[in-house]
Amino acid sequence: MLETVFLDAGGVLVFPNWSRISAALGSRGVAVSPEALAAADPHAKRQLDLSPAIQTTNDAGRGWLYFNLILNVAGVPRSAATDAALEELHAYHQQSNLWELLPPDVLPALTALRARGLKLTVVSNANGRLSALLDRLRVASCFDCVLDSHDEGVEKPDPRFFEIALERSGARPETTIHVGDLYQVDVLGARSAGLRGVLLDQAGLYEEVDCPRVRSLSGLVDEIARGAFD
Repeated sequence: MLETVFLDAGGVLVFPNWSRISAALGSRGVAVSPEALAAADPHAKRQLDLSPAIQTTNDAGRGWLYFNLILNVAGVPRSAATDAALEELHAYHQQSNLWELLPPDVLPALTALRARGLKLTVVSNANGRLSALLDRLRVASCFDCVLDSHDEGVEKPDPRFFEIALERSGARPETTIHVGDLYQVDVLGARSAGLRGVLLDQAGLYEEVDCPRVRSLSGLVDEIARGAFD
């Protein structure tokens, strides 16, 4: 029986603040709407997931490659103006956390998972600001444990990060799933530690993968309710 759900943060619980990104670009004469950036996100993420860079960069390095890919998918050519906007956003991210958009279905989904008696643990490659962000968004109380790679000194897909999370949360690999948005980082990383990986495939772009997929956290709740992971 499923007992514990590990959750990635960025791309699962929280998303970049597209309005802030659009405003930073707009202040430098680059017009792109928050909606266009959000629509480009899953396509850019898949490009990153399939690129050799996913194996040769750390999370910080991938993060800013990811934003350049988003702009490219959204039809915004790279320029001095886009570089300056990304520098401003990077500074904000280091001070606060740019992944501060909480979709409306997240809190109800977390509440439903807790109501089923499941333990919830956040296992995320982050910048040391994750716990503060979850407090600011008023969802920290939903989780039994929050692990930030910056604090732990190891990041996904390294199986040691998942092993630390298992120990910290008192979970067993055979009764735990990990839900993340990058196949190479989340699914394969979890699998290397003996966990089942579930891919949050928001736009349905990963039909070929060898793991369960959900389109949203509410979709995850539905799959768990029908016993998909028991």
